[in-house]
Amino acid sequence: MKKGKKIYFASDVHLGAPSIKDGKKHEKIFVNWLDSIKEDTAELYLLGDIFDFWFEYRHVVPRGFSRFLGKICEFTDSGIPVHFFTGNHDIWVFDYLPKETGMIIHHDPYKVELNGKSFYLAHGDGLGPYDKAYNRLKWVFTNKFLQWMFARIHPNFAVGFARKWSKQSRLKNENSDESQFLGEDKEWLMLHARDILEKEHFDYFVFGHRHLAFHKDFMDNSHFIYLGDWVNHRSYGVWDGTKFELKFLQ
Repeated sequence: MKKGKKIYFASDVHLGAPSIKDGKKHEKIFVNWLDSIKEDTAELYLLGDIFDFWFEYRHVVPRGFSRFLGKICEFTDSGIPVHFFTGNHDIWVFDYLPKETGMIIHHDPYKVELNGKSFYLAHGDGLGPYDKAYNRLKWVFTNKFLQWMFARIHPNFAVGFARKWSKQSRLKNENSDESQFLGEDKEWLMLHARDILEKEHFDYFVFGHRHLAFHKDFMDNSHFIYLGDWVNHRSYGVWDGTKFELKFLQ
């Protein structure tokens, strides 16, 4: 990594979420942050649920997000790699985003060495055997035949149904115990990381999904990071080649 450059991480922006009062302002805040980091960015990692809903029909994609997509094109056109991880809200990314914006798409956890340190990166949904309820739901979401069937539904109805479901799901999650840190013995991503460390060492585990923002020393000289979100925390991670910091936009 070149001197003065940094690697940035963000997740759970939920662009277009019906529960966000001013969606355009929300998008502008995130895009302005992207603009502020562009000059010193070596790589950008977007770890899932950047969109609150995304489904690519063969000839149709969801309306909106023009400021965000345009800014991402500025990154990739200038040679900055942008990695996009599909989350449980934007799992249906196919070929439009990589072809049009140049983003590198990851549907699975990504293992990478950054300046001599090993990173395990993922959105966090459906990893390991611990999140059983979502594992069953993810099977439905990733089933090719069911995707084909959903694509037969007119976008006006399909997108409207997805937005309504998203709003109800968010309200349910905000009022559940899982909106809080559950403890190291119950946080399924921590349990998953422990399982990984029994087979392979990583210096950093970085996840989104939980909408919790914290950086914790972990077992086997590792670090465990939840990136938080851009709905409540406006938090992001920065790796400068020697240390990882979790920061919050003022």
